[in-house]
Amino acid sequence: MTQHHPHPTDPVTAAPNVPATAAPAASLPLVLVPACNKMLGDHPYHIAGKKYADAVRLAGCLPIVVPNADPTELQALLAIADGVFLTGSPSNVHPSHFDEDVLDLSLPLDPARDAWTLPLVRHALAAGLPLFTICRGTQETNVALGGSLHQAVHDVEGKADHRADHDQPVDVQYGPAHEVFVEPGGVLERVVGRARFDVNSVHGQAVNRLGAGLRVEARAPDGVVEAFSAADAKGFNLCVQWHPEWQAANNDVSMRMLTAFGQACRQWKEGRRGPHP
Repeated sequence: MTQHHPHPTDPVTAAPNVPATAAPAASLPLVLVPACNKMLGDHPYHIAGKKYADAVRLAGCLPIVVPNADPTELQALLAIADGVFLTGSPSNVHPSHFDEDVLDLSLPLDPARDAWTLPLVRHALAAGLPLFTICRGTQETNVALGGSLHQAVHDVEGKADHRADHDQPVDVQYGPAHEVFVEPGGVLERVVGRARFDVNSVHGQAVNRLGAGLRVEARAPDGVVEAFSAADAKGFNLCVQWHPEWQAANNDVSMRMLTAFGQACRQWKEGRRGPHP
């Protein structure tokens, strides 16, 4: 991604659109960040990547990492939340949710996360709660709304290999990989103010059939859907396939998206409802 700001260690001054976060934590919007499930040794853990929590803070919000939630807990969480931020993950959405068998049994799955994040997506969009999703979270959103995924997009005729080279250093893996072309008239164009820009690419799966009510916001050069939104939802929502959280404070496009999400969360907290900041 294009680097624009010289001070990545200063989350307040690194980008001109970053909201001030010096306010007391109790006044910040609360954003739900679902945890993943992972075995560490013989013990199960709930984990969430630090870069995602940091991105929520860059948006001017307070991240609340949430373990698996049953239906009663989900309703309680939605009652206190001002936004939802669905993260990427090493795991994939279980293909049974779009009526397919697992293509590659060596790839990690997280059915416990699926069990509550898919309903979370539907509840958040129905209520108009601000929603921002990344990579797995974007795939979850598509599946939650009845869409399907390419389980191995690199094996689909005419599609590129969107996976990272894991033999390379992480900065290279998450470096610029290709352009995205923004669809005119949508949320993404309004937020970033650009028709095209570079993104990273570290995913093996991608949108196949788009879920009900979803609008494409951007595509890769090979036609892969890189961003979409729920056009008729009551509140702000934006779902992207790349990883804008990676070194977000140095990236103007990432900061514009996070700032828009944070503003929507603040408006929700203040009782102001609407589709966009």
